[in-house]
Amino acid sequence: MIPAPIPADEDHRLSALRQLLILDTPPEERFDRVVAFASGEFDMPIVLVSLVDSQRQWFKARVGLDACETAREDSFCAHAILRDEILVVADALDDARFHDNPLVTGAPHLRFYAGAPLRLPDGASVGTLCLIDTRPRHLDATDLAILGALRQLVVDELVAHEEVR
Repeated sequence: MIPAPIPADEDHRLSALRQLLILDTPPEERFDRVVAFASGEFDMPIVLVSLVDSQRQWFKARVGLDACETAREDSFCAHAILRDEILVVADALDDARFHDNPLVTGAPHLRFYAGAPLRLPDGASVGTLCLIDTRPRHLDATDLAILGALRQLVVDELVAHEEVR
């Protein structure tokens, strides 16, 4: 397993995440609707709105996973926040970064991952909207466009959440 490097803007990123005042808050229908829709649209058993904190990734919304957080060092999302584009891992067993990850070798036995970084207007990437399957998968250009549009809905809701606070 190759852990993700810490982003160069980590202090700014964590500050922006904390300013949202969303970590450890109860579920909200506006986020739950997005993951439920994405699960059906892509026929994915697991869909998450994942926020990457300093030591963990915490799930603001989730379908198909009981855990509400996992360790950042095991996180696929920690890799995805380093990018502007969607990170697609067609088969985690074929990827040196993830083939021996405990989330791949043990429950929930992840094989496919697509993580769309949640980049706030100030540029801080605070997490992902991610699609996960227990079997290898591929996304086509239309799928990526839909995932990108859903990502923007989540970012808009994060910004709206911050403005209400």
